[in-house]
Amino acid sequence: MAHINYEAAKRVAYRGFVILGVVTIVEVFIALLGKGYIVEGFHLSRPVMYLAMICLSLYKAYYIIFEFMHMRYELPGLVRSVLLPTILLIWVIIAFFYEGDTWFHWRKSVQEIPAEMQLARPAGNAGLIPVQSADSTEAQEAVPADSSRPAGQVQPGHTH
Repeated sequence: MAHINYEAAKRVAYRGFVILGVVTIVEVFIALLGKGYIVEGFHLSRPVMYLAMICLSLYKAYYIIFEFMHMRYELPGLVRSVLLPTILLIWVIIAFFYEGDTWFHWRKSVQEIPAEMQLARPAGNAGLIPVQSADSTEAQEAVPADSSRPAGQVQPGHTH
């Protein structure tokens, strides 16, 4: 880009703005047409509309990167070193959304366990863990495993 003069650079910039403006207007037209706002009763199918919007958006991204970020004038290795991580990042984002959507639908399909099928909590000291003191390895007391008291704290009424 350094080899062209100021007037030629202005023409390239204006041409880019016109191209991006036309593509944006086409995107808006497709969205309005697809939703039935332009022609009453006419709707584009979602896959067709989404595919057209994605293709036009990718073209705009390509044009901005290669013209305004001057990637067109760089060495192929540098171009690949910038584009490959970007493509991988986009792939990771799509994969995370897909995975999250799958987990969301799986969670909705899991049903609650009826009360009669749930396991009863064992009676007595089952499910209790012994608490060790700092100076002894013997169990001083037993506290429930899900107790909110810190380990080693004595229950009221109990002594060491």
